[in-house]
Amino acid sequence: MSRTYLGIDVGTGSARAGLFDQTGRMLGSDKADILLWRETGDIVEQSSDDIWRAVCHSVRGALRKAGAAPETVAGIGFDATCSLVVLGEGGRPRSVGPSGDPSRNIIVWMDHRAVDQTRRINSTGAKVLDYIGGTISPEMETPKLLWLAENMPGTFNDAWQFMDLTDFLTWRATGSLARSICTVTCKWTYLAHEHRWDADYFRAIGLGALADERFRRIGEAIVPGGTALAGGLSAEAAADLGLTAGTPVAAGLIDAHAGGVGTVGARGAAGTVESRMAYVFGTSACTLTTTKEPAFVPGVWGPYHSAMVPGFWLNEGGQSAAGAAIDHLVQMHPHSAEATHAARERGQTLAAWLAAEAAARGGAAKVPELVGGVHVVPEFLGNRAPFADPDARALIAGISMETGIDSLVALYLAGLCGLGYGARQIVHAQREKGIAIDTIVVSGGAAQSPLVRQVLADTTGLAVAASSSPEPVLLGSAMLGAVASGDRTDLARAMEAMSALGEIHRPQPALAGWNERRFTAFEALQKVGRSIRKQ
Repeated sequence: MSRTYLGIDVGTGSARAGLFDQTGRMLGSDKADILLWRETGDIVEQSSDDIWRAVCHSVRGALRKAGAAPETVAGIGFDATCSLVVLGEGGRPRSVGPSGDPSRNIIVWMDHRAVDQTRRINSTGAKVLDYIGGTISPEMETPKLLWLAENMPGTFNDAWQFMDLTDFLTWRATGSLARSICTVTCKWTYLAHEHRWDADYFRAIGLGALADERFRRIGEAIVPGGTALAGGLSAEAAADLGLTAGTPVAAGLIDAHAGGVGTVGARGAAGTVESRMAYVFGTSACTLTTTKEPAFVPGVWGPYHSAMVPGFWLNEGGQSAAGAAIDHLVQMHPHSAEATHAARERGQTLAAWLAAEAAARGGAAKVPELVGGVHVVPEFLGNRAPFADPDARALIAGISMETGIDSLVALYLAGLCGLGYGARQIVHAQREKGIAIDTIVVSGGAAQSPLVRQVLADTTGLAVAASSSPEPVLLGSAMLGAVASGDRTDLARAMEAMSALGEIHRPQPALAGWNERRFTAFEALQKVGRSIRKQ
């Protein structure tokens, strides 16, 4: 077998691995679930040991399913959620929460325990905030670090390293403490365009200890995604993964950004790298746009230099709950238990089953009739963009006494429309700052349904293109491995050579007026939600 590239993706609920050939064709993939702990106080935690176990299981499974020998793997790329990993001396896990369990050493991206710290950081008006849309989010790492310093000073003071999950994985694979420019720029306030941390910022917010030690615990060596890390795969990691020691390992990316790499540079007639917006639709939704010059968009993170596509600026928005919002929404319905059972009988998730039910009732062309008067603003975990409002919450209007399958389908579709209108707001905010978007390129498990893609096209008014790859996020990580191996000279060439657009959905003109009226109602509900929080 010819040379192959391994992409490894760690999401919120599972670790996945995919093996790809030099053209970007997937040869085999596998996945393993990972543990998640939730507690009151918006606490969400994971275990780095459990995640590494799941990574090893999925890598061995992907090679087995591909029928590939370990020596064919020429390069390895990792991506992961932007969660905070805390390690003590010797790389041992340290507890990060009230449980006191050292194995629970990850504060997950969706953990909102640090909302108070977030508000205080934002009140400083620090210059670095200009490069994260003007407002830091509790999903980012410095509010979480400040929470640890204030609430668990023993853990904070004794920690050996604080890492983004992607950087933990590359360290576990190679022993290298180099951080990806993607992770530290997008989530840790590193100023990539100036190649530096801002010591004044860390001192102003109460994390001066990190500046005093010259940032050795959060990253001294910062390298672009795709950079081959020194030494390659260690002997210990190779034994765990069933691979060959010394195999090149690339500096990684945040999971959504790997999805962007796997889609925005794809061959195809719809849009260009600069006019495409990647929409990575999974548990959350992330929007990613690239520009040659920096664009400052209030409420949209960035601009970040070279954080996804080298040499380009990145603006990042999205929704804190997307697939998770739909799951939570439909589980609230009286018919959900019966529908969940029916979905399991077909081997489907409830959301996939509902998409099929909606398609059987006429699909996207019949959405106005199927939805009726139900309206949903699905901001269960706040508004990430363009309002940067972590206190926002979901609103549902138009619910009747109906409890059957039709009303469940209506609720599901209204939730999808709400996500689409949220994406439309992000597009509008960026247009006002000169970012012209004509195409949305989708990836992620929740975007695999043609119905979902068509609803997104109709609600945003833009063309929506899918990748020809069944797993564009894994493909993006595999591209990092191709660059690290030396088989592709840079990420831009890997994107062009290994990815292509697939099916394209365009807005249905007959639904334009209906969606315009629904969008007006969506924004009115948001406004009401903001006003009643002040009561």
